[in-house]
Amino acid sequence: MTVKEYNNAVDVYSDGIYRFALKHLKNEMLADDVVQETFAKVWQKHEGIQGEKVKSYLFTTAYTSILDVIKKEKRSGDMENVHEHEAGSSSIPNFDIQGHLDDALNTLPEVQKSAVLLRDYEGYSYDEIAEILSLNASQVKVYIFRARKSLKAYLKRVDILV
Repeated sequence: MTVKEYNNAVDVYSDGIYRFALKHLKNEMLADDVVQETFAKVWQKHEGIQGEKVKSYLFTTAYTSILDVIKKEKRSGDMENVHEHEAGSSSIPNFDIQGHLDDALNTLPEVQKSAVLLRDYEGYSYDEIAEILSLNASQVKVYIFRARKSLKAYLKRVDILV
């Protein structure tokens, strides 16, 4: 990959990687760190990366960095709201749809959450998601199906509470 292709990748993909990291981490500073770390790792290996493969490489690297941050934060106990959904629901009705969607996403296993975010929030194809998450397309479809089913069930339960 040339310097020009690298700079173009920064312009094109940095916002998407940031949104992807922010949805997982719920912390702007950590999401910024993931974006920086991702582009630093790509720059270190830029000579061995093909320009047309940079998108997949970036999101794969970001996904790995996000998982590392989550593991580190869980070990140290610093991350707020890691499993807030497990604490129980409040008896006060909350009509915040985005909040309910975020809570529902947080109930999913990381791989399902990533697959849904990449597909429904970022618009990636099944094959692109498979490459990013190191899965095959069939596995991606199964994970997305199961995730959507879980999200639907969660949102139905919330509807009963509200």
